Amino acid sequence: MTYSNRLSQEAERSLLERLRAREAAALGELYDQLAPWVLGLARRILDDPAEADEVLSDVFVQIWEHIDRHDARRGALTPWVLSIARTRALDALRRRRRWWRKAERWGEAHLAEDGGTLSPPDPGEAGVPGWPVHQEVHAALAGLPEEQRRVVVLAYFEGLTHSEIARRTDQPLGTVKTRLRIAHAKLAEGLKHLKDWRR
Repeated sequence: MTYSNRLSQEAERSLLERLRAREAAALGELYDQLAPWVLGLARRILDDPAEADEVLSDVFVQIWEHIDRHDARRGALTPWVLSIARTRALDALRRRRRWWRKAERWGEAHLAEDGGTLSPPDPGEAGVPGWPVHQEVHAALAGLPEEQRRVVVLAYFEGLTHSEIARRTDQPLGTVKTRLRIAHAKLAEGLKHLKDWRR
């Protein structure tokens, strides 16, 4: 859709009323109208089609759950939706960058502690890009159940999106997300003594 044929004020007002009345068909109509914009914005920010698809899904879930937060007096619906999309995409980008920075810090800290000597990772992990060869992180990862450890490595050290992990492991997307959430909680607890873990 082009900017010139965006929702009219009357159509938007009607759509908002139906969304607030929890009419699922209204969400479908909004999706049909704005999904190309949301997806295009997310792809430009993330440069990753699969991750952008996840942002697209997250945006419309957020709209459905929080439509009452939209204040028509402060702006039209389309800019509000695109603002949500931009925020979600930037959040995803920051998460990705934070994990790479953590990997670098862990490696640097280990180099300083060992006088420049790094203990090698397991052979199977040596080729994973960005693997933080830090003894404590390595031990914490090794302590995870295999199915949780695998999704962590794929997500944070190979940079795969949730959808890509689901395809790679032949697991449902919900299962991948659950395993990552559980693994992250375990790692956060096990590594909380490391500086900057939560930053």
